Amino acid sequence: MSRVTDFINLNLNPATIIAEYIWIGGSGLDLRSKARTLSTPIDDPQKLPKWNYDGSSTGQAHGNETEVNLHSQAVFKDPFRRGNNILVLCDAYNPLGDPIYTNKRFDAAKIFGHPDVVAEAPWFGLEQEYTLLQKDTKWPLGWPIGGFPRPQGPSYCGVGAEKAFGRDIVDAHYKACLYAGITIGGVNAEVMPGQWEFQVGPSAGITAADELWVARYILERVAEIAGVIVSFNPKPVPGDWNGAGAHTNYSTKSMRKEGGYEVIQKAIEKLGLRHEEHIASYGEGNEHCLTGLHETADINTFSWGVAKRGVSIRVGTETAKEGKGYFEDRRPGSNMDPYVVTSMIAETTILWKP
Repeated sequence: MSRVTDFINLNLNPATIIAEYIWIGGSGLDLRSKARTLSTPIDDPQKLPKWNYDGSSTGQAHGNETEVNLHSQAVFKDPFRRGNNILVLCDAYNPLGDPIYTNKRFDAAKIFGHPDVVAEAPWFGLEQEYTLLQKDTKWPLGWPIGGFPRPQGPSYCGVGAEKAFGRDIVDAHYKACLYAGITIGGVNAEVMPGQWEFQVGPSAGITAADELWVARYILERVAEIAGVIVSFNPKPVPGDWNGAGAHTNYSTKSMRKEGGYEVIQKAIEKLGLRHEEHIASYGEGNEHCLTGLHETADINTFSWGVAKRGVSIRVGTETAKEGKGYFEDRRPGSNMDPYVVTSMIAETTILWKP
């Protein structure tokens, strides 16, 4: 093992750069990546060389035309190789130059590039909940094999060997995201033992979704080193346990100015009119999480309130008091696609005319 470590710690020629190209696989949630060598440092994604991969091996291409092309969209510092090495977030296109069906970024970019959306400068804060699972049993970290821990509650922001499970992974992920340049706001243990949350943002427009995808990638890599599985299942354990969500905090320039509370209320009204459409795009299996229990609203009913957590949309006490600010969409499941959710919220609240 020491010989492997020796190679890992080798100092490379500073002019040589390793670029890890990252993309989303055929399930729409699985992340893939591969590395290439660059002869000079590049921090502009538009100047990075295009690349491709075998789409038949990722469930994204069939028949004779299996080549899928990668277009670089965002660059981050690589917390694993460090130095001048980089992580490159990409989206995917077929040989004709059309976005493939799993490329949700393409449509999101069009919405965020709309002049009316640009003028409103939307901000997002994304709360990503996830569950750490034991590799061999697929059972939550810290749970007795084949059994259950004591009732949930003490684990929320808890401290101690009987309450917090996997903190070393969480802390390593936190630091790695900060090193990478991701706008990660914080982390905390969640209500169900073995479940955690990190927050990305506030970030503007499509940047929030880019950062969340790379933060997910870094989490998977850290957990890989620890031999632990990351689950984004909205209800990883059936029964009287909290599910996992990706609560989405949102504001526009008009909401952040004086008189913004009225704009917020109008935006919430619009979201209510398109509730079913949003729910259909807010994550697979989300109905097992949005039951009306465990601090959720029922999936079939739209509701909102100030300082309430058992609602679809929560307005913070400070926002109501100040008369401006942001609100939280509590409906997205933990496995949602942030490109879909963020662009859909922006499109409904800014562009859609009921």
